Amino acid sequence: MTALAQATETAAETGTLHEQIVAKLRGVLLDGELGDGARIPEAQLCLRFGISRTPLREALKVLAAEGFVELRPNRGSIVAPIDPVEVAHVFELKGAIEHTIGRLAAVRATPEDRARIEQAHAELGAHPDPAAYTALNQEFHRALAEAAHNPVLLQTYDNLQKRVLRLRFVVNENPTRVAQSFVEHENIMVAFRAGARLDLAERLEEHNRLTGEAVMRMLKGEGA
Repeated sequence: MTALAQATETAAETGTLHEQIVAKLRGVLLDGELGDGARIPEAQLCLRFGISRTPLREALKVLAAEGFVELRPNRGSIVAPIDPVEVAHVFELKGAIEHTIGRLAAVRATPEDRARIEQAHAELGAHPDPAAYTALNQEFHRALAEAAHNPVLLQTYDNLQKRVLRLRFVVNENPTRVAQSFVEHENIMVAFRAGARLDLAERLEEHNRLTGEAVMRMLKGEGA
């Protein structure tokens, strides 16, 4: 079992039944037990987790939104195949969204927004395990997106994030990339605290570019 899948499995020991099943199923997929395009063996997983089909299928819906699973009505679910070309396009578009978030969040963030962003950044600085780092990273970036106070932008951002979340879990298992990511976050915070609109926009866009490059290297088997 990979370190990230192990961390995810450990996280599955807490939370509601729904959260536990989501975490356990995510761990199965992160560990590579099922290859891209493989059919999800629902009956076997129900026996393994000691649950009925209903909670499993609810968990599959969550993982479909995260890009792990592809739901096929009346044909069962499969592990979502990864299309490197599509992934590159998502990061390209997300770069433009991140730039806009930076321009807006720098001047629109409320004291409450700033406190939440500072808290998420501080928790990332504690260097938690890979699964927790990915979750905190998501919280940090979504807090910045929320601080832009543009609901249409936020919805677009969320949709794009879901399409690359699966890949972020794997990239963040690489200690080198995690360390680089946090340094980039530190620079983002310098611009955010100063209210420097264009600086924050450029730093967020650059951070997205570097993350995208790490993902593409991983997909090519070159490591993150």
